[in-house]
Amino acid sequence: MKKVILILIIAISFFAVLTKTKAIINEYDEIAKSDNADVTLYAKKMNGVYIDFKIDFQGGVLTRPYWINTTSPIWSPQIIHEDINKDRKNELIIILTKGTGTGILEQEVRVLQIQNQRINKELVEVPVEVLVDDPIAIVLKNVKTELLPNEANISIGEKKYAIDTKPLKIEPEHLLPDIYFGNLIHFEINDNQLIAKIGGQISPAGGSIGDIQITYMFKDKMYQAKSIEFKPNE
Repeated sequence: MKKVILILIIAISFFAVLTKTKAIINEYDEIAKSDNADVTLYAKKMNGVYIDFKIDFQGGVLTRPYWINTTSPIWSPQIIHEDINKDRKNELIIILTKGTGTGILEQEVRVLQIQNQRINKELVEVPVEVLVDDPIAIVLKNVKTELLPNEANISIGEKKYAIDTKPLKIEPEHLLPDIYFGNLIHFEINDNQLIAKIGGQISPAGGSIGDIQITYMFKDKMYQAKSIEFKPNE
């Protein structure tokens, strides 16, 4: 009899936890889903952006209050489930778009490794976020630039690039003091590699000259630059 009562108490407690979790999620908007990874993202809309994220991963819920994404359905979060650190296990990659506009695309990436952890004596899969080195910090540490009236110069280590800016037909008074990186930040997964593309601009409008492309690798428990190169506009 006592055993039956104990089972009933455990069942009721478990149901209460699930109900509470579901009730919390019901207060949020579903903004992205991946059946392949068994992941659904929920967030709250505030002042034109989504904040206070909830990640439903295989029935368990993680909270990420400081994540941000625009509410535009065109730029909903991307959920990617691929092996990008060559450990033969798929990572959970979430690409967020924080801001868009004329000459602006600001994205950030979140990478979560799926680890086995013991919870209440059961072995369960838990997403654990891993640090990704900031692409703008990588550019500032590794890229040297010079902007002349008709030419933009970029140096990355021993590699040097000279871009003829005359075809852009930008008046000298509309040129920026130097090549600017920061308005155009795009992430993608290509050939199981995490790649960031940071656009270079020489003018606030119509001044794009190409991208700094950073290919990441997993090293020292974080994702950091494996290679950095400049890709001029074609």
